[in-house]
Amino acid sequence: MNRELRNVEINKIFVLNPRERNKQIAKEIRQNIEDVGLKRPITISKKAVPQDGYEYDLVCGQGRLEAYMAKNQTTIPAIIVDANEEDSLIMSLVENIARKNYQPYELFKNVKQLRDNGYNSNEIAEKTGLGKDYINQMLKLQDRGEERLINAVETNKVPLNVAIQIIETPDSEMQSLLQDAYEQNLIRGNKIGQIKKIIEQRKKSGKGLRSRAHQHKPLSPADLNKIYEQEISKKRLLIRKADKVESTLIFLIESFKKLLVDSNFANLLKAENLEKLPQFISEKVNQDV
Repeated sequence: MNRELRNVEINKIFVLNPRERNKQIAKEIRQNIEDVGLKRPITISKKAVPQDGYEYDLVCGQGRLEAYMAKNQTTIPAIIVDANEEDSLIMSLVENIARKNYQPYELFKNVKQLRDNGYNSNEIAEKTGLGKDYINQMLKLQDRGEERLINAVETNKVPLNVAIQIIETPDSEMQSLLQDAYEQNLIRGNKIGQIKKIIEQRKKSGKGLRSRAHQHKPLSPADLNKIYEQEISKKRLLIRKADKVESTLIFLIESFKKLLVDSNFANLLKAENLEKLPQFISEKVNQDV
């Protein structure tokens, strides 16, 4: 790939893959350039056909470009590479991934753009180094037309993995409810899967998610969280009961072990024709003997 270093007019550079940058990070970049100058030129590619006065696409270096613009500079050192628009987008995406310099919604937007440009999930995974399953998750939202969830992912309201869990919930009303609950901070990611299991279990057992007294009242996100907390409370109660039964059983077994070695107790059992213990107790008593 041919590379050429030159000063390029800033107003001729089109930001192909714009990113929203943290204000503090942007401030640090500007300060660093002011203190020591531009240590690394930006990377751009020449457009096949100039558009609206733009002659180049930005491949990487948006923060440095914006820092120069903030200083009212008209030109910036740039490395010009041979790449078409699709290749420039891929190079920009790979650069950000390699530096872990991206937000989830940006990654979603970039992968969607590659898909729109004709790349399939295998090709995108190969070019970007991302896992095929991860790519497929992003594309699944697009393919299913989940506009509301796509918007939630792009605006960082809902993480991608949570969005996938939501759309895999069969009931469309429940999908909307889960998203509302997540966005209102009533449930977090680790609760989504548990709530889905609760919903499936309740459906299988014939228990709906509406009480008879409120049969016509739609569930709210708060109601969903309440159902989750109730189910968790039930499970905790069952665990406590199971622990208590286990402790009682251990106590009884240990007591029997001590009694069976007592000659007086053995004689008492013989006198009452109770020399044989029930099989379950006998097995437990002799288990560790």
